Amino acid sequence: MTLEIITPDKKFFDGEVTSVTVPGSMGSFEVLNNHAPIISTLDRGKIIIRTNAKTQTFFIKGGVIEVLNNKVMLLAEGVEIH
Repeated sequence: MTLEIITPDKKFFDGEVTSVTVPGSMGSFEVLNNHAPIISTLDRGKIIIRTNAKTQTFFIKGGVIEVLNNKVMLLAEGVEIH
């Protein structure tokens, strides 16, 4: 599936992933291939991006996620790299 992470300043990430874990407002959840369509608000917290090659961890300042037809669009208020 494809993941796109966009902040107000720039496109932060765009590529193929196997899964992404996000800090949903009602608790963190993981999006996998063929996930049901969903739109959810996100709290400040950790996102984990997994590809076949590696796992990356970032922190977002909140935002919104939309999942539809194996395309994940994450609009983040900001991204922090630790």
